[in-house]
Amino acid sequence: MRNIVNISLPEEMVKAVKKEVRLGQFATTSEFFRHLLRLWNTHKLVKELKVDRKEFEAGKGRTLRSLRDLR
Repeated sequence: MRNIVNISLPEEMVKAVKKEVRLGQFATTSEFFRHLLRLWNTHKLVKELKVDRKEFEAGKGRTLRSLRDLR
């Protein structure tokens, strides 16, 4: 199910988004913003993985013997 979200942007940003759509980089303005959200989410996951890796390397990780250990 899709939901509609309205945002307010400065004119310069609106022009930049419309330009990218016009140049064929994105099919619609909605696709432009979906792309940005995917990038943001990927960046967030990368940051979390870096923190987890540092904890693991510092010996804070644990060995799982079975899937039950995930709880």
